Amino acid sequence: MSPARPFIVAIDGPAGAGKSTVSRRLAARLGFAMVDTGAIYRTVALAASRRGIAFDDDAGLARLLPGLDIRFAPPPPGREASGQRVLLGGEDVSEAIRSPPMSLGASAVSARPVVRQGLLGLQRRLATADGLAGAVLEGRDIGTVVFPDADAKFFLTASDEMRARRRFDELRAKGERVRFEDVLADQRKRDRDDREREVAPLRPAPDAVVVDSTGLTADDVVDRLAAEVAERRKGEARP
Repeated sequence: MSPARPFIVAIDGPAGAGKSTVSRRLAARLGFAMVDTGAIYRTVALAASRRGIAFDDDAGLARLLPGLDIRFAPPPPGREASGQRVLLGGEDVSEAIRSPPMSLGASAVSARPVVRQGLLGLQRRLATADGLAGAVLEGRDIGTVVFPDADAKFFLTASDEMRARRRFDELRAKGERVRFEDVLADQRKRDRDDREREVAPLRPAPDAVVVDSTGLTADDVVDRLAAEVAERRKGEARP
């Protein structure tokens, strides 16, 4: 770890592997900041759709990115369990970016080199802000591209059916009328797009600890990751 920056934990993996929940709980346990890079790409997709910019319109996306004000904020009092809020120009878009169309949109825009390059600096700044003891980042390419020198790297995965079931239950809890078969098909398409994209394809970093969360609770996974982080921090000189 560079003495000039906080301790960085990278958590990558496919949709539905439990990254968001695990990352949020791990960050809270460690007292680290949480940077949800997937939410950033979802927000770009939302902003593009609102302005009528196609997800593969590189020129349009390039014009869009510099003016986007994307920030994270604490949850409202009494709703801490819901996790941090995502703000777009001051508007809370935490719910709007979690719809199925925005899930596919996030996968589409994240495949565009202009978007990935344009957001790289933002992701790194959020994780290395002054005063942070550390940061947990979750996404698809944190350990391979965003922070290839992260102090701890994890790749979370689970069976296709388990991941689709989690997403299905989440959508139904929000009152959305969806079929499990459709959720599974959308997820498999997103997995395929993420794995096969030319820029920063979804894959574990060579030095990542792979954790299969099938059959495990979120707390089980957090316990395992926290123990690994504690081991790596042990004896390290802190600035």
